[in-house]
Amino acid sequence: MKAIAIDDDRLVWRDHPTPTPGPGEVRVRVRAAGVNRADLVQRAGRYPPPPGASPILGLEVAGVVSALGAEVTSLPVGQPVCALLTGGGYAEEVVVPARCCLAIPSGVALVDAAALPEVWATAWLNLIDEGDMKAGDRVVLHAGASGVGTAALQLCSLRGARSFVTVGSPEKLERCLALGAEAGWNRHDGPWADAVRAWADGADIILDPVGGDYLTQAQRVLATGGRWISIGLMGGRRAQLDLGRLLMKRQRLIGSTLRARPVADKARVLRALEEHVWPAIEAGSVAPVISARVPMGEAEEAHELLRSNQTVGKVLLTLPR
Repeated sequence: MKAIAIDDDRLVWRDHPTPTPGPGEVRVRVRAAGVNRADLVQRAGRYPPPPGASPILGLEVAGVVSALGAEVTSLPVGQPVCALLTGGGYAEEVVVPARCCLAIPSGVALVDAAALPEVWATAWLNLIDEGDMKAGDRVVLHAGASGVGTAALQLCSLRGARSFVTVGSPEKLERCLALGAEAGWNRHDGPWADAVRAWADGADIILDPVGGDYLTQAQRVLATGGRWISIGLMGGRRAQLDLGRLLMKRQRLIGSTLRARPVADKARVLRALEEHVWPAIEAGSVAPVISARVPMGEAEEAHELLRSNQTVGKVLLTLPR
């Protein structure tokens, strides 16, 4: 098969051994792969794959099951699926545990289904499982126009929570408001904490892929019992923490990653998506948000597009049938 390799910091489409599914695994013939910030960080050498994972970039795909490993009875060859990966998605074929595959929601094109697994699993894991989000909760979503952000703000609407987004342009804010955000702030207009306080008397949850000094601002606006959930470090890995405020307001600081979690944990999240989110997608209440579809051989251009911070939602790498 062919796959994307990193050659002298360039992404090159070249021959690669075809993977063989082991017990409990399936091989998927890829039609599209999602591009994520984690791919850019891995490419830069700062996010190595978990032990045993493919070194090929790519954390989510959509395609068709092409081979079964031993003990797999839940998926037939030829079944269209989308899948959550620990790596390997930038390729013609990828091996994945059968439990990390999901049926394609009706009404979603196979290629576009690659925009679902990683961002929706991240949103569900962190808002529902880690953040215990309830109807009426006030939720701040940083990078609201990102893939995870657009999934998270739709999940807030679906579950009856209120959402406030921070974004990088007026155009992105307009898109987020159309997707269900109640209010928002352009980060280029200054610190966001005062804008959050003007919106609501405290935030119950802050979903933060930025880190750095965003923690300092987060502590100022978190309500009593509020949860700050760190899922990324785009703004740096160090920040000042006010332990007095942490104690007095019973604030909870939660660090969370998805990629290295056990298969059983991922499968549980995916089953929750299938039960609670897929029907809403099929009903048209929520939808994958796709900024661009780029041929797999032009992965370099796709990375440049994501790095430009001009996108809203997902960038996908596509392969012909």
